[in-house]
Amino acid sequence: MSIAEIRTQTEDKMNKTIESLKTDLQKVRTGRAHTGILDHVQVDYYGSPVPISQVANLSLADSRTITVQPWEKNMVNAVEKAIRESDLGLNPASMGETIRVPMPPLTEERRRELTKFIKGEGEHAKVAIRNLRRDANDAFKKLVKDKEISEDDERRAQEDIQKLTDRFVAEIDKVLQVKEAEIMTV
Repeated sequence: MSIAEIRTQTEDKMNKTIESLKTDLQKVRTGRAHTGILDHVQVDYYGSPVPISQVANLSLADSRTITVQPWEKNMVNAVEKAIRESDLGLNPASMGETIRVPMPPLTEERRRELTKFIKGEGEHAKVAIRNLRRDANDAFKKLVKDKEISEDDERRAQEDIQKLTDRFVAEIDKVLQVKEAEIMTV
């Protein structure tokens, strides 16, 4: 494996880390309704757990209410139960064949808890980025040991990976800053 291949591979993995962080942060409730909040809710569908989006149509009634319309009438109770028992703290109410999921307004205390949580998620992402840097540097050391590259090439490659790491850590900080502002706006 060459220096360029290691760098490309590391950059791809760092991009995936950023995308994963963004996906995780989308699930954090901000007081506004969006159907992505229910993405990880699993419904018991004839004995097997399936994502809610595979048994119901999700849409927004207004900025604070999600409507869930199961495709089968007999699934209304199972979908409502799955939403209620999820770790989201939501209280769905069924109205015939439709389930309304109102988003409760966030308290100041809950906003601070969510801010702490997203900062923790950001730290996990930064640790993952640093681990990728370490793995790349170890790969460079192995190339030097196998006499495939010179020590000067190794040093330049490590500096390049460090710049890459700094860029991605700054991007994580930017993503966290945007999400924190979103949570703290009333």
